[in-house]
Amino acid sequence: MLRHAVDSLLSKLVSRKLMVWLTATGLMLTDTLPLQSGDWVAISLAYIGMQGLTDLDTQWKHGK
Repeated sequence: MLRHAVDSLLSKLVSRKLMVWLTATGLMLTDTLPLQSGDWVAISLAYIGMQGLTDLDTQWKHGK
């Protein structure tokens, strides 16, 4: 029971949205592949928006 709760919490904390945001932030801060702040916002919004719509669709179809 406790293991399931911890696993559920960790899966929410380390989501794909967070990983995209961390990757875009890391690229913005590096000198090897500089990412401008406007590009960072566009990448974050595009992915998080698309993932949010996918999650909404999945919840709507399956009722969770």
